[in-house]
Amino acid sequence: MPPPHHRPAAGPGRAEEAAAALRAGTPGALDRALGVARALGEELPLPGAGRTGQLWRRLAELARLDLSLARVVEPHLDALAILHQAGLEELAGPPAAWGVWAAEAPGHELVARHGTGGWELTGTKAWCSLAAHLDRAVVTASTGGGRRRAFAVDLAHPGVVAGSTEDWRPAGLRDVPTGAVRCTAVPAVPVGEDGWYLERPGFAWGGIGVAACWYGGAAGVADVLWGDAVRRRAPGARPLDQVGHAALGVVDTLLHSARTVLRSAAEQVDAGRAGGERGAVLALRTRRVVARTAEAVTAEVSAATGPGPLTGAPEHVRRVSALQVYVRQEHAQRDAAALGRALLEGAAGDRPW
Repeated sequence: MPPPHHRPAAGPGRAEEAAAALRAGTPGALDRALGVARALGEELPLPGAGRTGQLWRRLAELARLDLSLARVVEPHLDALAILHQAGLEELAGPPAAWGVWAAEAPGHELVARHGTGGWELTGTKAWCSLAAHLDRAVVTASTGGGRRRAFAVDLAHPGVVAGSTEDWRPAGLRDVPTGAVRCTAVPAVPVGEDGWYLERPGFAWGGIGVAACWYGGAAGVADVLWGDAVRRRAPGARPLDQVGHAALGVVDTLLHSARTVLRSAAEQVDAGRAGGERGAVLALRTRRVVARTAEAVTAEVSAATGPGPLTGAPEHVRRVSALQVYVRQEHAQRDAAALGRALLEGAAGDRPW
């Protein structure tokens, strides 16, 4: 434990400063956020190492401060975890800022070829966040025959060209620029064998880490409701009516359920009960609960507070918009179908409840 007056490298003060810079659009705000990511990568535990709950609580805290900050930090931590899971700890050392680019999109293909000089990547990768700001990335690419593999790449290589981010114009997370990246004969280090990236237990754990960010964002949205309720207790203020009290109760119940599910998931990961199909079901179930919670909290807060916060509180508008974009990393009914299918295939006819 640090001395009483020593602030950890990525302590609350530094994270709050980075979040404030992002909200204000201050020049260099992304660099501040990446500085927080680098520091936290040295401080926070890896998932599955016995303190997963601590890791996910910190992600939720960052998201409650600012979802763009969480969106910068979470992939960096995920990349470090992936490298450790693959036995490539030497690549994860400071001071590099990492991203994870694993999304696939029609019309974009990144191909990995093995030659006399080792592996090289050529082609285009879609949905690459912060490409012009990161140092390295874990990237998935095709190795032929429908197979895919993860690779670590140095983004300073001249064969890496970040494309335009002009098409990335969301109402939320606008300050996390995202676009396609073109690679031409870029040297790459394999991270696991073909298929390992999706098959490893850590894939499910990383997905739950993202859900922890959704929870933190939802708690931030709910803070507006709580603040309004507390102000109404002041002398002379119009007191909260029964509908307002009900809204508080509903939001508290929703957030409690998501928090409980995340805590249980962390315990199962650390107990070694979240591998294989069990891990996949745990991740799908947890993400569904937290995503539905985030959506329900947003709707409940909007109904209870009226148009005021959405028209006169820019920070709240930013938070709501960012949460709506971030939660769409959960694939709604498709993930619900995947969960149902996994339950039937893995339960051998036994009911899961």
